[in-house]
Amino acid sequence: MMYRITVRETGESFPCQSNEFVLAAMIRSRRGPVVHGCCGGGCGVCRMRIDSGEYEKIKRMSRAHVSEDEEKTGLVLLCCIQPRSDLVVSKAGRDLADSKAI
Repeated sequence: MMYRITVRETGESFPCQSNEFVLAAMIRSRRGPVVHGCCGGGCGVCRMRIDSGEYEKIKRMSRAHVSEDEEKTGLVLLCCIQPRSDLVVSKAGRDLADSKAI
């Protein structure tokens, strides 16, 4: 199944398959506000907030970058989640102008 991921601040959107990590789809489509680092949940570079939609956490997220309480409020590492519906994501604690588009 294919879902649409939309970045709230820029209005950019890109497709993401249900078995694909959101960060991988963002890289593939060359859309979105985050740079990427380890792509494995350890560096925290792809930290964003899920504003709406459903997702599944597939990989473990480093607690140095996303605490349990933050995760409960929708903060995630995009390299660790796969969509289960269309998603709207937004920045989480850093200015988009300071990030490079992929």
